[in-house]
Amino acid sequence: MATKNKTNQAKSVEQVLNRQVANLNVLYVKIHNYHWYVKGPNFFTLHVKFEEFYNEVTVQMDEIAERILTLKGSPAATMKEYLELSSIQEAAGGEDAKTMVQNLIEDFATLSNEYQEGIEVAEAAEDQPTSDMLTGFKADLEKHMWMLRSFLG
Repeated sequence: MATKNKTNQAKSVEQVLNRQVANLNVLYVKIHNYHWYVKGPNFFTLHVKFEEFYNEVTVQMDEIAERILTLKGSPAATMKEYLELSSIQEAAGGEDAKTMVQNLIEDFATLSNEYQEGIEVAEAAEDQPTSDMLTGFKADLEKHMWMLRSFLG
């Protein structure tokens, strides 16, 4: 019975992680959109910051997908899967710089909350490496949210 329970928990960890692979892939595209289309007096600051963010998102997405593979799972790997699984919405297009920053604060908050859920699922499954990985990512997001809120004043 304990083995079956561990299997169910492992599936839950995989499901939680797969949602984050999807979220991060959608966010990657969204931040690229913002990077390419930001305009105005904060262009130079935000253009560079958005590039930093999408590079970081790439690292997190890859680490999470590789963790799924380590757990003998299958990470989502198509745009169709990403859009079906993601709780992050695509960019609408045409956002001004302030809206872009506000949207990223909200998206980072969504990820942070979902990472917390993943931490709890991983700990229930006695999967400390996954919990530790998500804890580090959550701390990074919290710092980004603080900086973006400070940018908005």
